[in-house]
Amino acid sequence: MATKVLMEALSPTMEEGRLVKWLKHEGDPIKSGDVLAEVETDKAVMELVARGEGVLRKQLANEGDSSAVGTLLGVVAAPDEDISALVKGAEPTPVPSDNTQQPLGKPADAGDVIAKAKEFEGVTSIPTAARQSQGEASTPPQEQERRGHQRIDTSAHHAEGNGSATPSGRPRSSPLARRLASERGIDLNALRGSGPGGRIVKRDIEQAPAAAAIATAPRTARVGDYRDIPLTQMRKTIAKRLGESIGPIPTFYLTVEFDLTRVAELREAMIAQGAEYKVSFNDIIIKATATALAQHPEVNAHWTGDAIRQFNRVHIGMAVAVEEGLITPVIFDANEKGLSDIAAEARELAGRARERRLKPEEYTGSTFSVSNLGMFGIDQFTAIINPPEAGILAIGAVEEKPVVVDGDLVIRKRLRVTMSCDHRVIDGATGAKFLQTLRRLIENPLMLVF
Repeated sequence: MATKVLMEALSPTMEEGRLVKWLKHEGDPIKSGDVLAEVETDKAVMELVARGEGVLRKQLANEGDSSAVGTLLGVVAAPDEDISALVKGAEPTPVPSDNTQQPLGKPADAGDVIAKAKEFEGVTSIPTAARQSQGEASTPPQEQERRGHQRIDTSAHHAEGNGSATPSGRPRSSPLARRLASERGIDLNALRGSGPGGRIVKRDIEQAPAAAAIATAPRTARVGDYRDIPLTQMRKTIAKRLGESIGPIPTFYLTVEFDLTRVAELREAMIAQGAEYKVSFNDIIIKATATALAQHPEVNAHWTGDAIRQFNRVHIGMAVAVEEGLITPVIFDANEKGLSDIAAEARELAGRARERRLKPEEYTGSTFSVSNLGMFGIDQFTAIINPPEAGILAIGAVEEKPVVVDGDLVIRKRLRVTMSCDHRVIDGATGAKFLQTLRRLIENPLMLVF
């Protein structure tokens, strides 16, 4: 019995996927569970497996094609089985002869995106003159000329005594005359108009001497002026989900500055114990955030539309920048893990995130998120809430600053943190109390190791 190969929902938020590579070819024998193809979802590159046995009789999608979930990609059937009814109307679009699709056998990566983008570099926009004439093109020339005369007659009274030029110095002309002049490369400044008030009309263009033709070509955008970057599945999802955040969510921001001197001392002490104890500032912040959230479940919450869901467990989404955008792998039960465990898990998840090899269960289920741009030298920023979460922390760079401590001016390591809060879940005082707890933990980091 024939089996349809469909574009499956390979992640919780996937609505469409891109066929990266066929791993089986037409005519190949197929067993249930065989990997047929690689598919780029909104978050990762996943394997599409066979749900039946037989022969891969037909491939109905080209490598590089994006298809909605549920789209028929191929058919697995017995060698002599009639599949014409299944494939009818679902034939793939032929690949162009110059084959600008992705190279066979190569997974989607940044190089693919850049190569795809180069396809668009030669595209030019509609010439300015053409855009100006679009409205005229749908109107018969005689009517355009008549309208031009009507406008001339009206404006001539106001322009009486002002000559045949506009206030900007350009010669007066009818819209049709301007379009014809643009198409023929004629400089209007070289003509004397025969219309009312000296306006240049159609016949002036038609009778223009060759000398009036300007040598320059119509202005168009040139290759290299811009480039269009095709949207990856990840970028589409980022645009959609975060567009749902900054608009509908009533967000307010709380910014604090922490003293990181003791955190730096703790970090140096741990690193001195060996590579297995090496931790980053971000690892310590994740641990402190998770510990604080366990004490403030009103912040460790989601907005569900008809309820506020407070979580008893703390799962931290850790924003990781990748070539195509960003993804938030999750450190589950982060409040219960040691600093070195969090450090090892964070490094491992971030590495696989950059390789697009995370499983859906590894980047879904966070209860709160942390985004850190300090490594890029960003002192302070505001992060966009990842719904349905109620908050996110934006971590800036650690820097040395002069501050007053007990009446003395000293140099201390400082860190600015901004919390984005969904006001439907978190009130100002609620967020402030959470940040107070976070400050106590970060400025006294020994509390994190017990």
